Order: sequence, then structure tokens, then C-alpha cells
Amino acid sequence: MSFCRGQKRLDLNWGLCLDAAPMISSMTGFGAGHARSDESEFSIEMRAVNHKFCEVKCRMPFELNSLEAELTKHIKGRVSRGSIEVSIKRPKATRTNVSLVIDRKLARDYLTATAELAREFSLKGEIDLCALAQVEGVVSFEAQPLDLDALREVLFAALDEAIDGLLAMRLREGEALRDDLARRLAFIREKVGEVRRLTPQTVDRYRQRLDERIAELTRGLVIDPQRLAQEVALFADRVDVAEELTRLDVHLNAFDKLLSGDGPVGRRMDFLIQEINREVNTIGSKSQSAEVAQDVVALKAEIERIREQIQNIE
Repeated sequence: MSFCRGQKRLDLNWGLCLDAAPMISSMTGFGAGHARSDESEFSIEMRAVNHKFCEVKCRMPFELNSLEAELTKHIKGRVSRGSIEVSIKRPKATRTNVSLVIDRKLARDYLTATAELAREFSLKGEIDLCALAQVEGVVSFEAQPLDLDALREVLFAALDEAIDGLLAMRLREGEALRDDLARRLAFIREKVGEVRRLTPQTVDRYRQRLDERIAELTRGLVIDPQRLAQEVALFADRVDVAEELTRLDVHLNAFDKLLSGDGPVGRRMDFLIQEINREVNTIGSKSQSAEVAQDVVALKAEIERIREQIQNIE
């Protein structure tokens, strides 16, 4: 069996290269697909927005309801996260499986009953064709059994084309997100470098202030240098952020690898940004330097911007 997608003939083993693209994806996007054969024709539109998991909602002709679970499974096999709305349409010209059914007995009974009521209660008025057709059950639509096997190949060809378009848009948006996150990551590295440079200066300034204060209070008396060194050492231990800076480097390197990787990385990025924020908060709580405090404020603001951005990543 062969069929057409737009103006191009499709092979049933048609494959994709988008899934192998080494880049991150956004969770928002749109895709459309169309396929037809001699027996049927389908048009499909897909829209995706952010969601913690993969949620699929299908709107389709009622005669295709039995295929909904299969369609949903197929979509989830190619899309990991996002709230996805799928709209499936069949051109009216192909709906030969729907027939009009008229219940003539019900129509006669209804007309007889209304005529008897009119005579019994001396009522005036007549039932016209439009009113009769609107009586529930007089006119109805009945779906004839479909050859779902014949429709399935055409339907899934249109679906794959729609998914292709959706994934292509998500990849384009993902590339823009990746570039933005890379710039923000570079800013964080710069600020972390400043914190690393300023931290030893904090201890030196404390030692200098302590010397000046002791000289002022003792008025020239000799102070045990070991006791002074011990006090400086205790202060240095309280403000030491070497471990936090090391962990920050590890988390930033891991985040950088996710940016250059592929596949669903949004949840891992979300975890890493929480850990990065935790280390920055610890540095801020230990800080005794106004300059470091300013860097911490800038870091936390940038981390929050990154957190907002990665909510859009698959």
C-alpha cells in the first residue's frame, strides 16, 4: 500500500533524523501533518506547552476513538515531556461510513400523539418538518464499521509528519534556550571566580582590622602572637567557602555537559540549578565581605532567571 503526504509519496518504512540531533529541546511547539490514500485522508495538528510529564489529549472523529490509546502511546514514544493537544480531522468527502437513519415509526407515533392532544384540548397548531426532525431519535446518524487496518497506516503517516514538525520547532526553540543558558552560565562562572578571588582578601582584611583594634585598645602592650593567629584562624574557618566553590564547579561542569548533550535534560537541569542555588546561599551566609555579598546577590538573580528558563526545556 502506498499513500501521499502532501505532494510526496511516502514509504511505510519512512524514517526520521530529527530525533538524533544533538541538542536540547523546548517543550513548546506546533506541528501539522497530512496524508491520504485512495480510501481515506487525514489532517492532524499538534500543539505542545510546558508540563512536568507527558500528557496527551486527542480530539478526533468518534469513529476513531478505538485508536486513541494507540495514538497516545505512539506520541509518548517520541515526546518525553509536555502537554500535547492533538486535533485529527477527516475531510467530509471521505466519511462514507456515516449514514442517516430515520425512525419512521417514532415519527408516526409522535404525529399521532400530538394530533390527539390537539383534539382533546382544542389546541391549534401544526407540526412542520423542521420540528419533527428535531425530535430526539427521529433523525440520527449511524457509523458503519471501519476498516481500521486500512486507515491506520494513513493516519499514522499524518501523525508522524505532525510530530516531525513539532519536534523541529521544539529543537529550534531549544537551540535559542541553549544559547541563552550558556551566556548565563558564563556569567555565573565569572561571578564565582570573583568570589574565589575575594575570599582570601576577606581574611587579610580581618587580620589587619584586628591588629589595628588591638593596638588601639592595648596602647602599645605586647599581645601573644599565637593568640592573635588563633583568632584569625578561627575567623578564616568560619568564612572558608572552598568546599562550596569546589561543589559549584562540579555542578556547573555537569550543567555545561547537559547543554551540549541531547535528549530530555530539563529535570536534571532543574535538580542541578537547585544544588547550585544551595551552594550560593551557603556562601552568602558565610560571607563577611560586602563585595562577596554583592556577587552573591547577582548570582542568585541569575540563578532564578535560569530556573525560569529551564521550565521550558524537555
